[in-house]
Amino acid sequence: MAAGDLALVLHAHLPYVRSSEPGSLEEDWYFQALQECYLPLLAVLEAAATDRRQQPRLTLGLSPTLLSLLADRQLNARFLPWIAQRQELLQQAPEPLAEAATHLARQLEAVVEQWIEAGGALIPRFRRLQQQGVLDLITCGATHGYLPLLRQVPEAVRAQLITAVREHERLLGERPLGIWLPECAFYEGLDQQLVACGLRYSVLDAHGLLHALPRPRYGVFAPICSPAGAAFFGRDSSATLPVWSAREGYPGDGAYREFHRDLGWDLPEAELASHAIPSRRPLGLKLHRVTAQGCPLDQKQPYQPAVAAERIEQHATAYLEGRASELAGLARSMERRPLLVAPFDAELFGHWWFEGPQFLAALFRQAGEAGVRLVTLREALSGGDPLQVCRPSPSSWGQGGYHDYWLNDTNAWVVAEWQRASRAMVTRVQRGVGSEAQRSLLTQAGRELLLAQSSDWSFILRAGTTTELAKERIERHLDRFWRLLDAIDNGTTLPAEWLKAVAIEDGLFPLLNAADWLPLPVRTPDPTQG
Repeated sequence: MAAGDLALVLHAHLPYVRSSEPGSLEEDWYFQALQECYLPLLAVLEAAATDRRQQPRLTLGLSPTLLSLLADRQLNARFLPWIAQRQELLQQAPEPLAEAATHLARQLEAVVEQWIEAGGALIPRFRRLQQQGVLDLITCGATHGYLPLLRQVPEAVRAQLITAVREHERLLGERPLGIWLPECAFYEGLDQQLVACGLRYSVLDAHGLLHALPRPRYGVFAPICSPAGAAFFGRDSSATLPVWSAREGYPGDGAYREFHRDLGWDLPEAELASHAIPSRRPLGLKLHRVTAQGCPLDQKQPYQPAVAAERIEQHATAYLEGRASELAGLARSMERRPLLVAPFDAELFGHWWFEGPQFLAALFRQAGEAGVRLVTLREALSGGDPLQVCRPSPSSWGQGGYHDYWLNDTNAWVVAEWQRASRAMVTRVQRGVGSEAQRSLLTQAGRELLLAQSSDWSFILRAGTTTELAKERIERHLDRFWRLLDAIDNGTTLPAEWLKAVAIEDGLFPLLNAADWLPLPVRTPDPTQG
């Protein structure tokens, strides 16, 4: 019998990168995630679910913006032509890369077959896996807003949460009980908002529990309960480091596929242009292996799929042996069943680490024999063990462990803009509107405000990658928000074509309710909560 449990938690999220322009960079982000992560992940889960010898379990967060993209038929109609374009370009691979190119071609063919068989509808497949008990589907903030930086206007936090719950239920048919807090970011009092929205559990980085008051008796190896009644799980670094770290973990192994070397950089620009790709950029056509730590990109060796497949089995065995040993040690000193929580971005599996989905498949196959029981977070809470009441510590899983990655000299200007717009939204909603047309404008203003709050754009500003795109996105949504409010407040006429374009481009969250920004009641401080 297994000495304890392992909960694998994946957070699947993309910002709302819907674009009306085929071939855009934003479209590439989404389609590459489909090809490399979401479709392979579904295939692995469905295959494991049909094998009676396996008991696959996974907690999976599907962000509302990602769900909106998955449900967008017009956008998804362009996926197969996008794949076909890559299949054509793959034929230009140099002869020394033929084995890797053949392997990738087969993967692309399998993705196409999956897509056609499902009619391009992935959401029902996720829902079916939840009904089978394989998945515990949880939500996120509506647009992945960084909640500690929205807290000055509590209504902004509520709108992020309640919109997410409503959208999750609309598309998946069941209200979520759990939430992946955007960037795992927590502030004191957030648990009250979670419970008010029907959300009962979440994941924090380790210090969110280890610095809790009082300090949890079992550290991160058992969930705690906040004073408001929300359960929190803590990330176990020993269970996560081997999987996510490119330097110290499995993805950096020389046999695995190299992420940064791509045919999109190597092919002549004329060849790319002949396929309607205007300039060099990553295309998801990667045919080299890591080779060695520190190896320059131009010296990377051809990818060898068979060698990588053997390494996956070896690493899965090593990972499970490590978790079994860890759990056995904990069981000797704990009075309850120990739990290891291993949270990751879902896109690590397949996109950043190409072999990641097959690593998960190996874990599902080997877990029983290794003496490790896989559980979902919901299952971990259903065992009946009492939870220690603690106040979680403010924290995030970002660099530095707190909020500075989203509040620094590159992106702090955004916070003041969020606050100003959020206060204006609360005031406008409180005053009400005088017509159905104004109500429609106010609803769209709510969408634009939520979209402007996405933490992804702040992250990009700090990371220094596609900063112009991120800045343009923030400013675009804020500009639309203020124009819509001005039309309500001052009767300014908005061009019909502009309104139509905005409604199409930012038409997510059809059940959004502007009343969610109504002022929250003022809470009297509880002296017992210090």
